[in-house]
Amino acid sequence: MDAHSCLDVASFALAYGMPELLEAADDFVLRNFQEVSTSLKFLDLPAEKLMDFLHSDGLCAPSELAVFRAVVVWVEADPAERLAQAQELMTGVRFPLMTFKEFREVRAINLLPETQDQCRVRRPKDALVLVGGDQLDPDLGKRLPSRQLWFANSLRTGTGLVKAMDWRILGDIPEKPRFRHGVGVMEGQLYVIGGCEFYTKTDTLKSVYRYDPMQDSWQRLADMQEYRSNFSVVVRGDRLYAIGGDMDTNTNLDSVEDYSPESILNRLFKSLICCNGYAATLLDGEIFISGGFDCRYQCLTSMFLYHPERGTSYRAEMSQDRAQHCMEVLHGGGGLCVVGGVCNLRTFYTDQLACEVYDTVSDSWSALTPLAIPHVGAASVVLEGKLYVLGGYCQEDYRETRLVHRYEPITQRWENMGKMPGPNTDIRACLLRLPHFTQTMNQTKRVIQ
Repeated sequence: MDAHSCLDVASFALAYGMPELLEAADDFVLRNFQEVSTSLKFLDLPAEKLMDFLHSDGLCAPSELAVFRAVVVWVEADPAERLAQAQELMTGVRFPLMTFKEFREVRAINLLPETQDQCRVRRPKDALVLVGGDQLDPDLGKRLPSRQLWFANSLRTGTGLVKAMDWRILGDIPEKPRFRHGVGVMEGQLYVIGGCEFYTKTDTLKSVYRYDPMQDSWQRLADMQEYRSNFSVVVRGDRLYAIGGDMDTNTNLDSVEDYSPESILNRLFKSLICCNGYAATLLDGEIFISGGFDCRYQCLTSMFLYHPERGTSYRAEMSQDRAQHCMEVLHGGGGLCVVGGVCNLRTFYTDQLACEVYDTVSDSWSALTPLAIPHVGAASVVLEGKLYVLGGYCQEDYRETRLVHRYEPITQRWENMGKMPGPNTDIRACLLRLPHFTQTMNQTKRVIQ
């Protein structure tokens, strides 16, 4: 352990419940605080952890001025977020122990940013939004379908292996909770379509709602022609497509419905094989569909293009069968990535940890770094060029996966991004541009991790 690795070691120990290793790493930081404070990892230290170090009697430094300088460096690494915490952090610096000369240096430092003559126009930022989903009540052992919407557009950077999304509540879906539903964003508005409100045969929905983030309002739209759950929604041009899925627990659908804000009625297409538990996405104007279950509920390896008028055309098959997985587009040569889900295991299913990427030019698949833990029935989204996989469950023991993992294409590694804020399974995610006032009003509604 050294000054550049000790914070990573502490993060690793915290993540995997190793108290003795955590104590040893923290003790190393305290005994070598000045050297540790010059490392890059120190700049990612959470404020709460830094506060603990500052208030420890075991902190070793050549002078309190060195401690003060460390706090200043940490604040200046992200002044927009950290200036508000500076006053509290400074209570950990023992100013009475400083010499007069040292205190003059303290007074000469100004942490307040200078006012700029020109103001930058505010630019709305895409937020990662979670919609609905389901979770297990830990106390009563029953399922709890959700109406909640959560959003995150910032990251509380931690040290080493574990980071944390800054989750806040956005609102609720009108009327009924839903899971195994579809979501899509078109012209800046969120569409929530179909799904289930609970687990009986008659609990499948065909209702459609639209959320306008600028007005913070919901509108009920025309119902789909068929009850539909366990399906995907793809936005293509000015139309939304609801593809396949289940009418109930025993009936697969071979239909596709589309919706346009300019049209009163949904159109219904029948040019699809029966499929559910698949993943679908749009790339270069084409709808790609991978995996899923066949009519006998066997996991598939198929990959095909779907066109509403022309039907389907098959592409190269995946090397691994899978269903209830995620598929997203990584631009810049990243291709179509498929991750998570389940695969066949004799007469049962098991967790699919292998990941693959499809190259549309060569019509071929290649392996990606596998997942460390299962994500079955998870949500996914690509934000700032990185693939997020959110929640789900483990097929082996049906335990919920209460974590977010992010794939970094440059390093080809999965990162632990912390815990989910609420529901974990059969949840849906999207990117939605939220107005600044919405983000500001919801700053006090953070989830406590």
